[in-house]
Formats: sequence, C-alpha cells, structure tokens
Amino acid sequence: TGKGKKENERVGATEVVFPSFSRQPSIEACPGQNELKTRIQELIDTNQVIVFSKSYCPYCVKVSYLLCRRERPQDGTNYQEMLLEMTGQKTVPNVFISKTHVGGCDKTLQAHKDGSLQQLLNGENEAYDYDLIVIGGGSGGLACSKEAANLGKKVMVLDYVVPTPKGTTWGLGGTCVNVGCIPKKLMHQTAMLATAMQDARKFGWEFDETVKHNWETMKTAVNNYIGSLNWGYRVALRDKNVNYVNAYAEFIEPHKIKATNKRGKETFYTAAKFVLATGERPRYLGIPGDKEYCITSDDLFSLPYCPGKTLVIGASYVALECGGFLAGLGLDVTVMVRSILLRGFDQDMANRAGEHMEEHGVKFLRKYVPTKVSELEAGTPGRLKVTAKSTESDEVIEGEYNTVLIAVGRDACTDKIGLDKTGVKVNPKNGKIPVNDEEQTNVPHIYAIGDILEGKWELTPVAIQAGKLLARRLYGGSTVKVYCYLQITFIETCSSYGLLNRSTNCEILQGVYHSLFWPLEFTVPGRDNNRCYGKLICNRLDNDRVIGFHYLGPNAGEVTQGFGAAMKCGATKEQLDGTIGIHPTCAEVKRLEKTKTVQASATQSISLCVFGGLTVLKMQCKRI
Repeated sequence: TGKGKKENERVGATEVVFPSFSRQPSIEACPGQNELKTRIQELIDTNQVIVFSKSYCPYCVKVSYLLCRRERPQDGTNYQEMLLEMTGQKTVPNVFISKTHVGGCDKTLQAHKDGSLQQLLNGENEAYDYDLIVIGGGSGGLACSKEAANLGKKVMVLDYVVPTPKGTTWGLGGTCVNVGCIPKKLMHQTAMLATAMQDARKFGWEFDETVKHNWETMKTAVNNYIGSLNWGYRVALRDKNVNYVNAYAEFIEPHKIKATNKRGKETFYTAAKFVLATGERPRYLGIPGDKEYCITSDDLFSLPYCPGKTLVIGASYVALECGGFLAGLGLDVTVMVRSILLRGFDQDMANRAGEHMEEHGVKFLRKYVPTKVSELEAGTPGRLKVTAKSTESDEVIEGEYNTVLIAVGRDACTDKIGLDKTGVKVNPKNGKIPVNDEEQTNVPHIYAIGDILEGKWELTPVAIQAGKLLARRLYGGSTVKVYCYLQITFIETCSSYGLLNRSTNCEILQGVYHSLFWPLEFTVPGRDNNRCYGKLICNRLDNDRVIGFHYLGPNAGEVTQGFGAAMKCGATKEQLDGTIGIHPTCAEVKRLEKTKTVQASATQSISLCVFGGLTVLKMQCKRI
C-alpha cells in the first residue's frame, strides 16, 4: 500500500490529496500495524487536505466534490480498521485538514456550513477557548448565545454596564429590561391608574380620602421585578451551559479579547467567532453642567427620589414617553423641543400625540435648545437653572426646575471595545456597524446584531429574532435571515400610538382611510371625545394592499400587533373590511367619514392603517 500513487488537485492554495490503493492489496504490500499507523500519520502530517474514500461510496463523492469542486471517485482501502483505532471512525469518507480530523460526510458538510471548514483550509486551525463569544448581555446577545449553546457550541457572554455620570448601573438583560421597555411600561401603567381613579367617580366609586402617589413605593416595586428578570437570565444561561462573565470586553487581536471586571482584574479569552451586541447609551448635550446635574433615562427608572418639577430636553420617543408618565403621576413637566416631535415618524400622528399630551398637562417649549445647566440648590431633588437659546432668534430664556432629563438620542457602544484591532469597519459619525444581510461585518468571523447596526430597526424583538437566526445559520445549517421590511412598534405618551410603516413607490396612487373615534370606556367619564385617531394607507394599484397603519388610542400595542400579522400576510382593505370585528373594541372602528387631500413627496415614507368602511382619499404622490 505504501506504493500507491497520489493524485493532487489544487483548490486555490490548498492541496487536496486522495491516496489511491488497491481494493485487494497483496500480502507483501500490507505493512504491520505500527507501519500502517505510521504511514497513515505520515499522509495526514504531510498533506494539508487528505480524504480516505471509496469510489463507489456516494458520501465520499459528496465530500470529494465539496473539496475539489468536481467529482473524483477514489479506491477504498483496508486502512479503515486502523483509522477506527486512531479516530473512532470506521466509515468513509474520513477527512483530515491541516492535521485536524474533521470526520465523515455529515460532519464535513456541517463544517462547510458553519464556516469552520474554510478556517481549516485557510490554516486557521488554532484551538480557541470558545466557539462563540457574545459581547453584550441584552435581548439580542442573550438570544444568540442560548441558541448557539442549544446547538452544541461552547459559548461565553461578556456583559458590563459602565455606570452613568450619576453612578447608576444595572444587571443582566440590556436596555429594554433594565432602563427601557419594561420599567417604562410599568410606570406608564402607574400613570394610567391615576386617570382610572379620576374616571372611577363617574362610574359610581366613592372615596373621600386624598389620593397621592409614593415614588419610592413604585420605584422599589418596579426594580424588584426587574431584579427577578436579571436573576432569571443568569439562571437561563447557566442551564444552557453558557459561561456568563460580568466584565468589560475589549479586542486586543482579531480572535482575542481582554475582559476587565469591576475590580480591574484582566482575563484573556479567544474564540473562533464573535457577536457584537453592545447596544446604545443616551447621548449628552456637551454643554456646561449636563453630566454634573442632569439625568437620562438610564437614571430615571431607579431614581431614589421623586423628580419633582421636570424639564425634559428632546422630542424623541424616549423624551415623550418619560414626559408623559411623569405628567400622569401629577408632576409639573415641560418638554423642550429643538424642531419637531418624533423625527422620522409620521408627522400628522406625531403632532396629534403632542396635542394630546398638552391637553393632559404637559407643557412644550418649542424652538429652543439648552446652553447651560447650573445648580441653585443641592438636594433630592435640588434646584437647577437652565439657560436656553431660541433656534429662530437671539432670544435667551432661563427657567428653574428640580430635575432635568436629557433625551436627545442614543450612541452606539462601539468606540471603546477595540474594533480597530480587528479591522471591523464602523461609521465614524455615529459608531454604527455596517453588516450584510447575514449580520456579518467586513471581518468574516465577527458579526453584529441589535441597535448598533447601520440602517436597521432599533427594536428589541428584531434583535431577539436576529440573534436566534444568526446562531442557527452559523451552527444549525439554517439559511433563514431576518426579513424586517416593516417597522412595527408603539409609543406610550399620555395615550399610546401604534404604527406599522413600510416604504413604497411614491408614484403609486394611494388610498388613505382615516377617522377620529371615541373609545366606549371614555364616554361615561366624558373625556377625550373624538381625540383618538386611526389611519390606513393602501396601494390602489395593487388591489388596495395595506402598506401602513397608524393608531392613537388605548392599548395601541395590542391593537397594532394584529394588524402587523395581517400586513405581513399581504392583507388588502377588502379582506380587512370583510373581517368581522370584536364589539365593542377600538380595533373594530367602522364609522369613518372624514376625508382629506394629501400629497406626499418622493422621499416620504408611506404608512398604513386598516379600518373597515373608511371613506377613501386619493393621494397622488408628487415627484420632487
């Protein structure tokens, strides 16, 4: 057998060697056991790629085709007994690459799918500490890590929350769980209870005692629930055998990171692949006194005292949501707006939401930007003086507040994790990372998900879905990708606003259906008569296909979710009209009579809402 010929084939820079042996080797050609083992080991050690195969085996043909890009059937050999002793595998094909035993057909094909085969062919057969390290313990990172562990990979999660200038920090789970969606909704619910108590008297409830709110009680209850979630995430990682380390991760080499814990201890880890899921943090103003005296949403939800008279700086959804529930708790709230409300959202709906907030006690200071924040009196809360300048003139104003909350946007947490050591490209203007449709950066073994992606939706469910699907593509042989052409979300101010938004061709004639309505639960208390609003936009040239939905009213999130499923299935207005509504609900709105004329620019994003029986409006888009 030692005299068998070699056939060499070049695959790029890779030499693939198929040893060809007689199927019935002569006695003199058969070496002893030690010689046979030495011969096999020599073949493995002296060739980058070697495949032991049989010409009549279909699995051997598959592997040969994969490695050579054409079919090359080879003779089988009686080396299988020795290969069984050496590798634990008797079947063929038996594949070795760069002295590493890959396995048979299934394992070779799987290695091709998850990228490890290419790494071996490129000479990247270094033994790493982990198959995957996820940097960031938010919703997306946790979803990805657990799914990868389910698929049999060795996974680590590194998560560390850098304290805010006020010293606020939190546990595992990311922004949504700790300082975002979860505490915001619970505090919004607290504010809604205040309105419910006002309505209660109209429904016959009698109570004489003064009703007041205790901030400390609410804050403690909300934080206790969040603490239970933090613990649950840690337990889930432990149950999946994911190694969670509370340390700040920073790349020092493309496959190596330094992890620094809160005591400053440094530990080093390597991995074959990395997923960046570091999320975003609130942006500060860069004016005197902002970090010294102001707070952000990172601080608000665990603030140890009632904020008192509050100035909210910004007009983002974070600004309006925080301002809305603070006003609902009975606080004096002013929102300082530089230009428009909810930039990037439908401005008709944004202005309606702003008007509703004003009717419920929120004051707006429009066309001003702060220039300085100074402390007048220390305390919990203290007193602050805010100096602001008009954006339309040289006018300067001053005001006194107990708390100043900054909500002017968020920055991606990518500037201090050593990406320059890896070659990963980052947008220098915003820190966002461009990726392809498989969440892969320009560095093949580094991926990114969540809010740090360039041009993607900054939504928790999107990050979770992306994390799971990424792990399945990397390690489960899946090809399914995130397909998120539709923005589906809701905003809770004094009311709540749900939307489904989809870009369309503006040269297509649109049908707009809309109406004001009065929720039944508002009628007896006699409040907000015809202040709620629904709007649906359809593609008139595609059978009135629904392409957008907007809803301002109670339970916007619950109402919008159903319409999201309908839109994903390609629902038309006729189908929605034909769906019998649940009565009495806001989602079944039928009496839509008002009409209006709308023109949209070629750059405008069109949104839709679906309500049965709406009067159609024709919107001819104008080319700019």
